[in-house]
Amino acid sequence: MQIRYPELAFFVDGVFHGHAGRRSCVVRNPADESVLGLLPWAEPDEVDSALKAAHRAFPSWRDASPLLRSDILRQAAHLIRERADEIACGITLDNGKPFADARAEVFNSAEHIDWHAEEGRRIYGRIVPPREPNVRQLVLREPVGVCAAISPWNFPFGQAIKKVAAALAAGCTMVLKGPAESPSAIVAIAHALQDAGLPPGVFNIVWGNPVDISRRFIESPLVRAISFTGSVPIGRELASQAAFHMKRMSMELGGHAPVLVFDDADLDRAAALLARLKTRNAGQVCVSPTRFFVQRGVHDRFADAFRKALSAVRIGQGFEEGVQMGPLIHERRFQSIVDLVDDARREGADLVTGGRRIGERGWFHEPTLLANVPDTARIMQEEPFGPLAALSSFSTIDEALERANALPFGLAAYVFTNSFRVSTRVANGLQAGMVNINHSGMANPELPFGGVKDSGFGSEGGTESFDSFLVTKMISQV
Repeated sequence: MQIRYPELAFFVDGVFHGHAGRRSCVVRNPADESVLGLLPWAEPDEVDSALKAAHRAFPSWRDASPLLRSDILRQAAHLIRERADEIACGITLDNGKPFADARAEVFNSAEHIDWHAEEGRRIYGRIVPPREPNVRQLVLREPVGVCAAISPWNFPFGQAIKKVAAALAAGCTMVLKGPAESPSAIVAIAHALQDAGLPPGVFNIVWGNPVDISRRFIESPLVRAISFTGSVPIGRELASQAAFHMKRMSMELGGHAPVLVFDDADLDRAAALLARLKTRNAGQVCVSPTRFFVQRGVHDRFADAFRKALSAVRIGQGFEEGVQMGPLIHERRFQSIVDLVDDARREGADLVTGGRRIGERGWFHEPTLLANVPDTARIMQEEPFGPLAALSSFSTIDEALERANALPFGLAAYVFTNSFRVSTRVANGLQAGMVNINHSGMANPELPFGGVKDSGFGSEGGTESFDSFLVTKMISQV
């Protein structure tokens, strides 16, 4: 397999624009800090051109047959599968995740496109029985219009595809600002859609200063919906701006997923699964398990099993055979993990394993387990977004639920128990958009993906994913 980083560009009205002669930023490999390429930044007028292109393309795309939209999306999914190794290489280079994980992300994304391509043919309205015999009452669901999307770097292909597939299948057009840290996947999406026959202007990508572009998206009268995935503080700011301009929004924001391990759980199985989930993408996952609450009677046994499972994870550059975890995305993310560990230890937590940098180049950090972590430690309040787990004990179900629900986050949660009574009570009591009991099952396209409280609103995945891109129209006719 030839390892080659693709040429980067933004994409407006069916045309790719490279970095020659324009402002650009450097894209680096987080595994060795080497320069991979230059990412061109669009000027403000070019961002406006992308929005205008999407606006021009909207009427014909809205009125296109759902069968045509479905055919184009399914062809794009076919091309993505054919190009999976090439796309995954780019993701491993600029994101750092193991090649096997990057490839799995690409194939999962193709499945999301296929699913939305089919469900987009089934966006039905309804007939409401009238009160008078000569009246007809219809409820229609129609595409909202031009959508602007901002997607993150941790799953650069998968997170963007969830937005793109739903919007295009619903009949909307889109301008996407992808992540500057890991941009190759976004360019690959544009190539696949163009080669699949997507009309110019239906999908566009721009790069630039995130603050400037998001403000331009929100303030533009052409944009009718905003879709954002990212941190809670930025989400709050964008939501306030969008509310002022009466823009509909969907947001998938941060999490700080609690894990509840009860004394009747299969501890070895739970520890093995949670170690895989904790170190996936170096812990840079919004649904990564982070706050571990373990019932007091099995706390020490679970801690030992979890320590062994974390210590067995193979860490290295993404193209090395058998590697299970790569580096953090950049120095800022690495330093945040160091700071959280130092703070927890000052607060009295015990370092069970990890806690150190690996090597001298690249942002590799050992999978780290802290035990006896007090609730006052920052790690119990702030999402770590790295390979760091905080372990604490509890006595009763009520205590576990109270502590799990204590934070304003509510994205994902995990429960391990062999008791149906306990699992039912805990599942009902957890304040989270997604609850996983004795496994993890959140990646399938047919399932809604979203949170509650400060973790956002709206869903990506499932039939709910179309809600962000559709408006309801009532027709009452005599």
